[in-house]
Order: sequence, then structure tokens, then C-alpha cells
Amino acid sequence: MDHKLMIVMISMFVAAFFFMPSLTVYADDDHKKKWYNKILGDDDDSDHHEKKRERKQDGSHSGNSKRTQKNTVYQDTCGECHFAYQPDLMPTASWTALMKSLDDHFGESIELDDDSMKTIADYLNTNSADNSRTKRGTKIIKSLKNKMPMRITEIPYLVHEHHEISPNVFDRESIGSFSNCVACHTTAEDGIYDDDNVRIPK
Repeated sequence: MDHKLMIVMISMFVAAFFFMPSLTVYADDDHKKKWYNKILGDDDDSDHHEKKRERKQDGSHSGNSKRTQKNTVYQDTCGECHFAYQPDLMPTASWTALMKSLDDHFGESIELDDDSMKTIADYLNTNSADNSRTKRGTKIIKSLKNKMPMRITEIPYLVHEHHEISPNVFDRESIGSFSNCVACHTTAEDGIYDDDNVRIPK
């Protein structure tokens, strides 16, 4: 083998040997930095997030295979008091049980006319986790194992997705509770819950 070629190959091997471990450490540190910035609400990583958003101009979500169309009756009625959760965040059985117990809806009595009741129920059931065919809905149903939660915050898949966040974070006045999705997920109203769109307020 040519003497010069051998020297070049040895040099490349030595460089790769010393460079690769540092690259791995850097990647791990970078991941930790991103998560740390989200917890503190630091926007130093904003350029990275902006590039990600540009690649998602179609509004698609990594957890969805299709977009759920909004229903104005549901949005106006339920969204008047709290965030109008996407139907694929709960199974049909849960939505049905909730709609049948509006006289005691988490301590409140909700009155709806028959047309609104039917419109909302049909919308929720048609687009529920077990009927929507979204990836997010599929993961939610799989995590339930035939259980019927009455609250979004009881969904095992969603609880797992937030397991790295301290409960104290949800107690912040700027957030209020785990159920207040829009406090941290800036695109929650569009059904997009990607990490890149998370801004945890202080």
C-alpha cells in the first residue's frame, strides 16, 4: 500500500476515534438543554423551533393521520367554560358518559337544547379516540386497556407523555392544572401537541 495513503487512513481513523465520543456527549447535552429551556420558558432555542414550524406549514401533527374538523356548536358551547378538547383525546364510552351526566358536570350543571346535545354528541363520538383513526387516538385507546376514564388527565398515554414534568409545574398560577392544555401547548387549539410548540410559563 502507498505510504502516503496509509498515513491518511491512519489519521482519519484516529480523528474518528476521538471525535465520535464527543459528538455523542454533545448530542445528549443538547437534548437536555432543550428540555431544560422548555421548563424554564427559555427561548434560546427559538431558531430551531422556527425551522421545525416551517417544515410543518400544512399544520399536520406527528400524532395524527388526519385532521379533525372543528364543530362550531361544540367549540362555542364547551369552549365557553374551558378548553374544547379534541374528540380523539377520549374514547366514545367516556364522551357518552360525560354527555349523559351534564346535570353534574364536574360540579356544574350544564343545560343544552336537544339539537345542541345531539350535534355535540355526534361530533364527539364520530371523532373519538376509537373512531378517529388518528395515531394519537390509537395510542390513547391502547393505553386504556378497556378502562373508561372521565377526565382527560386520567388517560395513561397523556400522563406518560408528561411524566418528566414535576407536579409543581402544573400548580403554577400561570398554568393552574394538568388539564389546562393551552397554557403550555401553544397550538393545542389546532390539535397540535408537538414538543416544538411547547412553552411552559414561569
